[in-house]
Amino acid sequence: MPSLRFLFNLFYFIFFSTLLSAAMSSAAAGDCAVGPTESSVPLVSFLQRLQSEALKTFGPKSFDPKLYVDLPLKQDLVVTEEAFAKLQRVNGTITLSELEKFVNSFFGKVGDDLVYEEPKDFVLEPEEFLPKVKNPKVRAWALQVHSIWKNLSRRVSDDVREWPERHTLLPLPEPVVIPGSRFREIYYWDSYWIVRGLLVSKMYDTAKAVVNNLLWLIEVYGHVLNGARVYYSNRSQPPLLTSMVREIYMKTGDLVFAKKALPLLIKEHLFWNSGFHRVVIQDLQGREHSLSRHYAFWDTPRPESATIDKESASKLPSDSDKEAFYRQVASAAETGWDFSSRWMRDSSDLTTLSATSIIPVDLNAYLYKMELDLAFLAKKVGDATISKNFKEASNARLQAMTSILWNAEMNQWLDYWLSSCARDCEDKHQFDARNQNDKIFASNFIPLWTWNHKSDTSKHEIKVENILESFQKSGLLRDAGISTSLLNSSQQWDFPNGWAPLQHVIIEGFANSGSKAARSLAEDMAVRWIKTNYVAFVITGAMHEKYDVQACGKVGGGGEYKPQTGFGWSNGVVLALLEEFGWPQDRELEC
Repeated sequence: MPSLRFLFNLFYFIFFSTLLSAAMSSAAAGDCAVGPTESSVPLVSFLQRLQSEALKTFGPKSFDPKLYVDLPLKQDLVVTEEAFAKLQRVNGTITLSELEKFVNSFFGKVGDDLVYEEPKDFVLEPEEFLPKVKNPKVRAWALQVHSIWKNLSRRVSDDVREWPERHTLLPLPEPVVIPGSRFREIYYWDSYWIVRGLLVSKMYDTAKAVVNNLLWLIEVYGHVLNGARVYYSNRSQPPLLTSMVREIYMKTGDLVFAKKALPLLIKEHLFWNSGFHRVVIQDLQGREHSLSRHYAFWDTPRPESATIDKESASKLPSDSDKEAFYRQVASAAETGWDFSSRWMRDSSDLTTLSATSIIPVDLNAYLYKMELDLAFLAKKVGDATISKNFKEASNARLQAMTSILWNAEMNQWLDYWLSSCARDCEDKHQFDARNQNDKIFASNFIPLWTWNHKSDTSKHEIKVENILESFQKSGLLRDAGISTSLLNSSQQWDFPNGWAPLQHVIIEGFANSGSKAARSLAEDMAVRWIKTNYVAFVITGAMHEKYDVQACGKVGGGGEYKPQTGFGWSNGVVLALLEEFGWPQDRELEC
């Protein structure tokens, strides 16, 4: 009798190949596609109405729409809605006193659905913690950053499990580590760098708990959600879960953990390589390549930012134009870069977001690594067939990225804009070199991160020395780190902001490239980033989600919300860089 694993693998590959071909016959890969949408749950719909009324009552100054869709109900929704309908209004607006009384009476405090959880594997100074850090001042600060894991540790409250219909928070099964501030739930790609930091802190059980929660999301929803709220079910974020599992396995050797994760990781791979996420492009030699893009299943305002999205869409002429914008803004949020001129046809106009029309360099680099990681994990658990299939999938994606995204003149990988399509959309696109976006973004260098997994690059004539020279001339590297782009658009994923995850993958990519010159530059960039984090910490007493790379110790800005502190991925990247490069006794920490 065939094993369950064999049957699962057989089902996956039959279903995978069938679904991919069927999906492409109905899913156009450009702006013309009218894709599926998730339905909003009644609680979220009501909280959005409360959010709109609160904006009218309190005004736009310091208004955070996310707060209102995160509020936990004290009573059932029907009772709360009845009370809401009876609130007194003056000229159509609920009075301040009435609204405050209503919120206090019918809702718990925002964040009450998560309660503090002491991480069981936290110790003040782990054994063999950062052995290459020789400077006592740096070690003392690193231990302060390490201690922040305690402050960010939570578990879902019992109320969420008992009355899930009263909460937008999802009933995750294990303790969590949150990014911080307004981000009171776990987020997908943040979790990768949180896991990296937890592994430096020897908090292996906590790291596994973070991953187990993400695996639970795949079990329930079929993919990892953007974040652990019901209103995030319409989209994902950059797919790095296989990387988390592999990193944990490399540190712990826990084969049982890897074996349990593998079927769900394969399921996530299907999510990113079927339906509206998959695009077929034919190159100039007539070869067909499959790549992936971001695509949110949503065409209404994002609940956590609904008042903002409605204001942005207000100048659009028709309901269909508004729906198209709402899909694009949610899809851009799925990229993790929310928001950036990278996704906009006009960098001064947010309503020109066109994220679904772009084949992103970084998404496909992450998926390439996913396929390599799946091949590695399958081999470790003894499934040679699955390992072989994912190795072949990774080779196919590498060829696709080289054919469609690599630009030999710039020595960078470039995002590819899909051609706008007419009414009768084809199921595949013809490559046109003019569709490569030749603007400079940090993402153009992210594929270098996966090079330490590649066995042969010479046939592609992509040389690390050329990439290094291109990066040094790009203008991205500034005094305090790597800028996200060269354009100051006022969006937070543009100049002059630098973000911890982008620093880390580019630094680690150069460090592991095999080039001494590239590793030297990587260490220099790591020093710049660590210094700016430290100086800002001394000034503000906090770690920040983003930094201004123009000056050491300067905090980043821009975007649709106030800059946040905490901060999960910034903590993880600092610890990971200190583990990799250390800090000599005689190196200064100040700028």
